[in-house]
Amino acid sequence: MLEKLLIPKNTKFDERTIVVEGDFIAGANSKIGYGIIAKKIILGEGVKVEGDLIGEEVRLDAFCNISGNVFSKGDAYIGEFASIDGKLTVYGDLEIGRNVRIKNGFEAKGLITIQNPLPIILFIFIYLMVLLRLGKLEEAEKIFDEFEEFENPMVVPENTTLEINFIQTSKDVEIVSSKVLGNIRGKKVYVTSSEIFGSVKGSEIIINSSRVHGAIEGTNVYVVNSSTVLGYVRATRVYMEERCIIDGSIVGRKGVWIKDKVEIEQEDETDGDREREVQEDVSKSL
Repeated sequence: MLEKLLIPKNTKFDERTIVVEGDFIAGANSKIGYGIIAKKIILGEGVKVEGDLIGEEVRLDAFCNISGNVFSKGDAYIGEFASIDGKLTVYGDLEIGRNVRIKNGFEAKGLITIQNPLPIILFIFIYLMVLLRLGKLEEAEKIFDEFEEFENPMVVPENTTLEINFIQTSKDVEIVSSKVLGNIRGKKVYVTSSEIFGSVKGSEIIINSSRVHGAIEGTNVYVVNSSTVLGYVRATRVYMEERCIIDGSIVGRKGVWIKDKVEIEQEDETDGDREREVQEDVSKSL
């Protein structure tokens, strides 16, 4: 699930806050230079957040650092050695680990339990192992379904930096119908029906029905479906549809192909993860 940076439909990057319609999940040791507003907020070990957290449920793993306040409309789970520079407010039950530092105190309406709560992914793994050992395959399948059915989640892989000027990950990036601030650096970058206020750099880049306020650099770059790039495009190969606009220069070291239609297809990888692949018959353009 944490194999790519996924920014889902209707996500908004404001100057200080990321607003997600569904859930927010971040892998270990990521740095988030924003506050977060979402339904469920789940942060892995050592995640740093430079702002407030507001959610219906909040789960912080060990050694997380939150520079602002934390507000949960439901339950909250705070791992050991986590730190919150503001106030913790929980309207449900609070399960909190040892050696947690909360600068401005906390308020909980429900039951308070002091122990070291298991990270959610580890808890689900242990629970699944028990079910499989008991031969309860149907119940295990239900857990798998529920785990996969996070509501329209924004997913941040481990060791990702997500700041107002800079977004960097070693994984693929997929942005769908959202407004994003920052210069994006990733492996493969897919932008669909979105507006990017910054540059984009990766190996394979697809700009589909989108507007980019910055430059694009990559190995294979595809600009399709009336997209606009307000900057230059530099790549090994550039594929562009005729109705698209590139405001700056276009440099393709091995060629630039401008066609009426560039086909973009989706295929399933052998590992079961759905990835996008672009197939272009170059010989038709020569």
